[in-house]
Amino acid sequence: MLAIGVALPAARAQAPAASGSPTIDAIRARGQLVCGTVLDLPGFAMVNARSEYTGMYVDFCRAVAAAVLGDATKVRFVPSTYANRLTMLQSGEIDLLSSNTTWTLPREAALGLLFSGVMFYDGQGFLVSRQLNVSAARQLDGASVCVQPGTTTELNLADYFRSNNMRLQPVVIDSIEQIREALLAGRCDAFTVGTAALSAFRAGLGARGQDFVVLPDLISKEPLGPVVRKGDDRFFDVVRWTLFAMMTAEELGVTSANLEQRLTDANPDVQRLLGRTGEFGRMLGVGNDWAVRIIRQVGSYADLWERNVAPLGLPRGYNRLYTQGGLHYPPPMR
Repeated sequence: MLAIGVALPAARAQAPAASGSPTIDAIRARGQLVCGTVLDLPGFAMVNARSEYTGMYVDFCRAVAAAVLGDATKVRFVPSTYANRLTMLQSGEIDLLSSNTTWTLPREAALGLLFSGVMFYDGQGFLVSRQLNVSAARQLDGASVCVQPGTTTELNLADYFRSNNMRLQPVVIDSIEQIREALLAGRCDAFTVGTAALSAFRAGLGARGQDFVVLPDLISKEPLGPVVRKGDDRFFDVVRWTLFAMMTAEELGVTSANLEQRLTDANPDVQRLLGRTGEFGRMLGVGNDWAVRIIRQVGSYADLWERNVAPLGLPRGYNRLYTQGGLHYPPPMR
């Protein structure tokens, strides 16, 4: 549960410095961060039965709002699809895209976008019907495979089948709900996307999920992270360091549950993170207590994982900190 609206202790609370960012100025003028995300990815971004947005990607938008506006609730979520998400960001319809979006060279070099870091390390895999009686992706020769358009997933699928001299029958469908119907009706032998999304999709099938299995093969690298437009370096810095602050909090053992006790911690790294020393928040234009607001109202990276992803039964794997054998390695604040 997000602990919204808790008063900030006396330690270095202050009005934010001048932002130097047209995006941040626009966010503050409207009183809301506008965040694009998907609606149908349990554990990452979805709308629950109470019409509330939940998930890791959703919570990250709230963390940015806490940093920029001081209030994690001040987010307007805009539903996006795989087909329109990048153009929504390019056009300025949204300030930030926090979705299942893979960091690639063309998206930065040709589309005028910047990835702020990797929130989730993933790889593309296959969910298949148990009736196929296959245990490896190489056994899918001639299979009909559901895939969403406008994604790296579609390209990876074609490359994999071509490079292995396999016949492919792609069934291109944009909507997850329509893919669910196609898979259950037998129109598709398999569905391909990142393995985290596959696990969430399988969980969403309820009892029918037992009829399908995620194959062990990975056919791609899928580093997923938040995206902003090029041209506003200060907003890019805030989004990037919001992610790093949440990872640093986990590294230092600071959580939303123990934050108040850690505010007086003598550890120099903890003091810098929590704004007790240094002027790091002012450098970002958001006030030195920016990370305190993030952790108190949203949490550390570990808090995000436990609240949203752990219930899916996904192992953290590459998404552990580097100190635990994973790939997450936040740069130092000093």
